[in-house]
Amino acid sequence: MKYSVLTILWGFAFLAQAQSTQSAPAVDRDQQANPQAAPRGAANVAETLAAAHQKLEHGKAQEVIAMLEPLAPAGKASPPGVQHELGIAYYRTGQLLPAEKAFAQAMSEDPNDMESVQMRGLSLYRLGRPADAIPFLERVKQWTPNANADANYVLGLCYLNSRRFDEARGAFANQFGFPANSGSAYLLMARMLMVANLPETAAESAKKAIELAPNIALAHFLLGEVYLFKSDVEQARREFEQEREINPAYAAVYDRLGDVYTRAGQYQKAQEALAKAISLDTSSTGPFIQMGKVLLRRNDPQTSLLYLQHAEKMDPGNYITHTLLGQAYRSLGRQEDAKKEMDAAAKIHAESELKLQPAQ
Repeated sequence: MKYSVLTILWGFAFLAQAQSTQSAPAVDRDQQANPQAAPRGAANVAETLAAAHQKLEHGKAQEVIAMLEPLAPAGKASPPGVQHELGIAYYRTGQLLPAEKAFAQAMSEDPNDMESVQMRGLSLYRLGRPADAIPFLERVKQWTPNANADANYVLGLCYLNSRRFDEARGAFANQFGFPANSGSAYLLMARMLMVANLPETAAESAKKAIELAPNIALAHFLLGEVYLFKSDVEQARREFEQEREINPAYAAVYDRLGDVYTRAGQYQKAQEALAKAISLDTSSTGPFIQMGKVLLRRNDPQTSLLYLQHAEKMDPGNYITHTLLGQAYRSLGRQEDAKKEMDAAAKIHAESELKLQPAQ
């Protein structure tokens, strides 16, 4: 680990001070001359904290840990402010357990240290303890209700994990600046519930959003996604069609309609819907992949290749694209190209599976 010149000088000063205290009288000469002067050690700590704060602002959290850990020996009190800065440094380097302990100590030293309260809540959430994080994040919200969007967001996630859905909706609404009982707030909540893999509860929230605001955009779209997830193709189609009426320039709704029609075997309608999706948005790979699949189903591998090759250029790491390319090449009798694409698909899929393994 690299140490700055300031850190090295501070270390020498610390050692020199420790040696001098063994032979120096109890009262320093400077303090004899001026009894109100701060002890020399306190001055050193203040300078070190100031330097540590500057390093944190420049992203040098690991150096800050090396500077401050000697001031915070285990089982002993540390100078005021040290635990706060040390907690920030631990948090920024991903050392969540020592960060949470440091913020707890900082709070015991100063119960009004709002940042330590907030950071302790965030640390607990990241440690997988959302219920324990809630009291601290609620305190931050009470002090400064609109000050920190991150705290509101994480508080909402904590409520969500604890199945406190009304409070979660309120936190997310506060983050985005909507009234908690508005259609927009219910739609936000529905999206968060989908992310949390709670589709049934998400559907209820989306329906409430439509009840409060019948023409709200994306609520029917979300409901369509829920029904598609449940393989209720016909109900999904109805919801996507209603979304199309409200939100006709939204490319994704035509992509989803293409998926619905493909599942129903209505390939002509699927192709028409996907053509609209591509016309509205050429930056998304989904419609190009889906169009390639539809054209393969319609026994047109040559045209399918045009869409799939374009999708592969946009996103080379998508194993579905490579799988469909393999099928298209096989249909055209290009066995070597087909094998190459299938091998690429298998490799990408295997690598993505590895990424899903639990962290050690």
